[in-house]
Amino acid sequence: MENKDKFLKIFLNVIPIILMILLIPVIANDYILTGIYLSIIGIAFSIKYEKKEYIFLIFGFIIMTISEAFFISTGAEVFTRKSFLDLMPI
Repeated sequence: MENKDKFLKIFLNVIPIILMILLIPVIANDYILTGIYLSIIGIAFSIKYEKKEYIFLIFGFIIMTISEAFFISTGAEVFTRKSFLDLMPI
C-alpha cells in the first residue's frame, strides 16, 4: 500500500474523532451531544464496520468511564458539567 493510501485511510478514521472533539464547546447540552456522538458512531459503523468492532467500542467505554472516575477522585481532572453519575459529562 502506498504512503498516500495509508495517510488517507488514517485521515478518514480520524475525522469522526476530530468532529466529536470540536463539538464539545459548541453543544452545551450533554444529552444532545451524546445523541450526536451516537449518530456519528452509527454513521461511521455503517460506512465501514470491521468484525466485532462493537466489542472494542464497549470495552473502551467501560475502561474510559472507570479511568475518568479515578482521575476525578484523585483531583487530576475536574469537570463543571456533571451529567453522568453526577461526576462527569456524558
